[in-house]
Amino acid sequence: MEQTPIHEQHNPDLLKFIPVESKKIIEVGCSSGALAREFKKISSNCYWLGIEIDSTYAELAKRHCDESMVLNIENASENFWQETKNGDCWIFGDTLEHLKDPWAILKLIRANISKTGSVVACIPNAQHWSLQAKLSIGDFRYEKSGLLDKTHLRWFTRQTIVEMFDQAGFEIEAGVPRIFNEPNRELFLPIIEQMAKAAGVDPQVAVSDALPLQYVIRGVPK
Repeated sequence: MEQTPIHEQHNPDLLKFIPVESKKIIEVGCSSGALAREFKKISSNCYWLGIEIDSTYAELAKRHCDESMVLNIENASENFWQETKNGDCWIFGDTLEHLKDPWAILKLIRANISKTGSVVACIPNAQHWSLQAKLSIGDFRYEKSGLLDKTHLRWFTRQTIVEMFDQAGFEIEAGVPRIFNEPNRELFLPIIEQMAKAAGVDPQVAVSDALPLQYVIRGVPK
């Protein structure tokens, strides 16, 4: 299947969550290597391994990564896990939702990561108001990119992101919602509030959780 279109932009919120003292960074889904490019401006004394499922993307990433590798992380060999055992920061920028079993991958990382290591991730929010609106009228169509990216295999909300990391042996020590200017949402938020009331849950939490397009989080070993 054709992958999500490549881009040269980096996620500034994700960049802020990468510990500056990180020495060995593994980015799963490095695209063009834009994030490595920006981090090395802040901390050049690190080794950055970029992993890509698309060989064309991996070739472009060589410009900024110390090493780039064509690999489906879910098919990685035991040798790969041994070689990355001392990595102190794993990055998943809009990548976990593309995996068949992101829970298993996080557990493998937990078994190999250093005690002071971290996992930094940006994950789309399936509770976003626009998806709720589309579902309400049966308009659930896959797209080339975005929340309905046709290569997404898994869907997460704030609650299930926390659960996934907890089950894998991590606790989320920091997180930020990525909320953008979306004027049309004001038409739908009162309806989401009413649905939450009908479901017997806190309507303020339901509305708040419908705002982020994505969540950026940093998990550390429990």
